[in-house]
Amino acid sequence: MVDASPSERGNLTLLATEPHRMALRMLEAMLFASDEPLGKAELAARLPEGSDVEGLLREIEHAYSGRGVNLVKVAGKYMFRTASDLAFLLQRDAHDQKKLSRAALETLAIIAYHQPVTRAEIEEIRGVSISKGTIDVLMEAGWIRMRGRRRTPGRPVTYGSTETFLVHFGLEAIGDLPGLDELKGAGLLDGRIPPGFSVPEPRDGDALTDDEDPLDPGDLLAAGLSEHD
Repeated sequence: MVDASPSERGNLTLLATEPHRMALRMLEAMLFASDEPLGKAELAARLPEGSDVEGLLREIEHAYSGRGVNLVKVAGKYMFRTASDLAFLLQRDAHDQKKLSRAALETLAIIAYHQPVTRAEIEEIRGVSISKGTIDVLMEAGWIRMRGRRRTPGRPVTYGSTETFLVHFGLEAIGDLPGLDELKGAGLLDGRIPPGFSVPEPRDGDALTDDEDPLDPGDLLAAGLSEHD
């Protein structure tokens, strides 16, 4: 057997790593071009067969860790985002967004933490009624969705959060929402918390729960206009 010369071995190494470099460039290009997070399966489908998607993602994450943009995981998927310490640079160019009312913010928080939840259940938690417009604003923002219908008299619509909600707030999963101690530390809860007060552990998923039925035909088209709750 004839041993390869150093130059030949170098060429073989170059040939062996070229597919890896190409897959890395392809992955970087897809993530850069997309304005929405991409999942592993979606990325793998566009890469050469046999590509180590997880390994490639780790390489990109490491390469961009100290850069002006970082590779982050949100909603269980991956996307490039401006480094958190540089977000102030984009504030001047950001489009003004309509501020949510206190009722809308409270409603959004209740849905995020208590989902699946009906409008009546939201009102019970808040202690006051909410207008249909509040739900509409959150749905138009893409942060909540109609999940199904509760298996109770009147079959009220149940609501839950969306992937857009996770992306907007930079959450990998709904379970990453802050708990009681974190809310206290952020100053969002004062020291006059009633005894026994707790923050529910948020949960989400596309699968309906045991007490939910699928939405009726036309529910999504009506976008809540035909709620019976």
